[in-house]
Amino acid sequence: MRIIGVRRPHPGSGVEVAALAEGGDEVTVIAPLEDFWADPRGQLSRPPAGPVLSAASVERVPPVLPDARVFCIGLNYLDHAAEGSFRDQELPPYPTLFARWTRSLTVDGAEVPVPSNEEGLDWEGEVVAWVGAPLVDASPDEALGSVLGYSTFNDLTSRKAQKLTSQWILGKNGDRSGPLGPLVPADEVGDLSQGLRLRTRVNGVTVQDARTDQMIYKVGETLSLISHTMSLRPGDILATGTPAGVGYARKPPQLLQPGDAVEVEVDKLGVLRNTVVGNEHRSAHGRGADRGACDRISAGVSPGV
Repeated sequence: MRIIGVRRPHPGSGVEVAALAEGGDEVTVIAPLEDFWADPRGQLSRPPAGPVLSAASVERVPPVLPDARVFCIGLNYLDHAAEGSFRDQELPPYPTLFARWTRSLTVDGAEVPVPSNEEGLDWEGEVVAWVGAPLVDASPDEALGSVLGYSTFNDLTSRKAQKLTSQWILGKNGDRSGPLGPLVPADEVGDLSQGLRLRTRVNGVTVQDARTDQMIYKVGETLSLISHTMSLRPGDILATGTPAGVGYARKPPQLLQPGDAVEVEVDKLGVLRNTVVGNEHRSAHGRGADRGACDRISAGVSPGV
């Protein structure tokens, strides 16, 4: 099952959660966004009972609550840590965590703009875990058991902004810089420790190739750590970090330019594909969605899943 967010075209339409058909040409509505996240496991345990709609008739948006928290792990693969801040240094005992705002998220097929003061965007192919149950002072096993599902993710980064200070938030929240693939239920994916293959491609050329069992800080351990300070709720998201092969660490450095296509492919989760555009395309098209994605859907172009 592939779970996405949709918005119907009539005025005042809210976000609904839907199941995407295997061919990508139809969606079946499951529930309004808030109702889905009030009982996500219950919603997924039943066959979708809502209307079946043409994918071309709806706007695709992230199925993310406006007040959800998006936690991101920095430097979570040993080879990426070595090419970055912890070359020749001992790894810290706890993960470096930073935050994204939900407004920075977008969907497969969306166009992602390069900010005016950046020379390009850097790719960071990842997997995200979706929290499906409340967590307070949870053990690692309890925290892992709470995960509803996983998605492909691309943590597209504005490197100049990121490096202005020791805090990474500015460089990690560019407009539409966080494309999310469909949510795939955890029971269809299994534990990331099994080693799902993760690959990132730029214009068809593989630039990252790793396996999820190479993570330093595991999903259950990290969610447990967070839950001892902040109560986690259904709909919160953990981005698990990227492996080696990012653009800024290459010799010479390589960044995404307008016209470039970037794909993240993860075993069992599918392919997430986005195109980079110039700063002149920076504008708001609703929370987390952009007109480029809507145009692709309206034209009947099936998203990669």
